[in-house]
Amino acid sequence: MNETLKRALSGVVYVAIMWLGTSYSEATFSLLFAVLGIVSIYEMWKLRKGKTKVLAFLYVLIPFFIIQLFGITDHDYPNSPFDPSYILFMFVLTWTFDTFAYLFGVRFGKTKIMPSVSPKKSWEGFVGGFIFTIISAYLTVSYLPSIELNHAIVISLFLPFTATLGDFIESHYKRQAGVKDSGGFIPGHGGMLDRMDAFMITIPVLYIYLHII
Repeated sequence: MNETLKRALSGVVYVAIMWLGTSYSEATFSLLFAVLGIVSIYEMWKLRKGKTKVLAFLYVLIPFFIIQLFGITDHDYPNSPFDPSYILFMFVLTWTFDTFAYLFGVRFGKTKIMPSVSPKKSWEGFVGGFIFTIISAYLTVSYLPSIELNHAIVISLFLPFTATLGDFIESHYKRQAGVKDSGGFIPGHGGMLDRMDAFMITIPVLYIYLHII
């Protein structure tokens, strides 16, 4: 199969599973992220084979533990129905940022952010992704009525930074392991950890913002 077509098809399947598993019910939400967490831990274990694992495992375990809390703390559980709106919103913004950061980086990228860790990421790509993340937040929030616009804008302002940091941390571990991808779980996209890295820092920061700040 053509590599581009394979990547596109597997990407569509990945997005569909993430969206449906998150939004269908609280049970599918918990099950989905439990499975994703197990796969991600396994991939990180392979990356860190023969090396210290404590910080690497915390990088994976903390967000997958925290995301389970969203289902029982967002809306006065159990008196209010399960509402995964903020996680779905995080998906939309992260995927928007990744897409436009890549497109702007390919077209205009010259100034590398951290070439020793991730040589393809540029400030031009980051700025392009950042702008479209804010636009996406403004357009998306009308379809998720439980999210207020002011919260949506704040999230769109910090998410590009947390997504990039999560990506850089995983890239660091892959470079130390001497591999391009964390695995081959998703055809054309690498491992599950490669798809989840942008969420690893965003999830704890989002939880802190919503429930503490």
